[in-house]
Amino acid sequence: METLTMAINTIKSFNIFSLLDILVVSYIFYKAYNLLRETRAEQLLKGMLLLVLMIPISRLLRLNMLYWILSNTLTIGVLSMVIIFQPEIRRVLEHLGRSAFNEVHILNDEENMDSVVREVINAASNLSKLKTGALIVIEQRTGLAEIVTTGTKIDAAISSALLENIFVVNTPLHDGAVIIRNDRIAAAGCFLPLTTHDDLSKSLGTRHRAALGISENSDCIVVVVSEETGTISLAVNGSLTRNYDKDKLKDILTRILRKRQDKKKTFREQVMEWLRKMKLLSK
Repeated sequence: METLTMAINTIKSFNIFSLLDILVVSYIFYKAYNLLRETRAEQLLKGMLLLVLMIPISRLLRLNMLYWILSNTLTIGVLSMVIIFQPEIRRVLEHLGRSAFNEVHILNDEENMDSVVREVINAASNLSKLKTGALIVIEQRTGLAEIVTTGTKIDAAISSALLENIFVVNTPLHDGAVIIRNDRIAAAGCFLPLTTHDDLSKSLGTRHRAALGISENSDCIVVVVSEETGTISLAVNGSLTRNYDKDKLKDILTRILRKRQDKKKTFREQVMEWLRKMKLLSK
């Protein structure tokens, strides 16, 4: 009866703000799930949800010892979640930061974007033919200032000749990564964090693991050229795809950059565009 009375009172007090509250919370859970989906955290989260569901079941079935263990485990559950999900929590917070604030690391116009794509794919194609290893990181909304400081600052206009020269074997900067910021080469010889995933193919070397590592921690785009096979790979959002030729690489890079460029709109522009679509504002 108490539960029924509480439910009736909740329904009576339901208003537009209650609906807004439900929608906001649902959206937060939906976005959080999308960020955790297909990661190791998803399996851990399912395990923790199962433990939470077992608490009322164990109490109902009078499994006193199991109920005591589960109840006391939850007292340290919050701290455990912070420790276990530390990489995912960082990823969620960075995603929120990229969504809420307008960053300056995405190319602003089509001409610069096409120029960057052209020079990068020319360099990658030529290095692939020579089987010269390369690691090229294109910075996006997430700033990579801490990565830039690990290498040698260059601040030069992007050209395929310069990129190819940087990765020539036995030169001082060939082992690290090149960081591209906007339409310039910010630094070379930079050190990247390696991925923590253990289920990768043994054929993938340190360059590919570094490309995956930085793409897991930021929204950058990473072009990798294998030193052993000359294969061109691309790392985006913690996923690695391989066997790109010049045309295929140009197509995917252009589509990714244009898609992210379209998303780079101020809040005011988004509101104005929405009002126009709703025919509440004239053009």
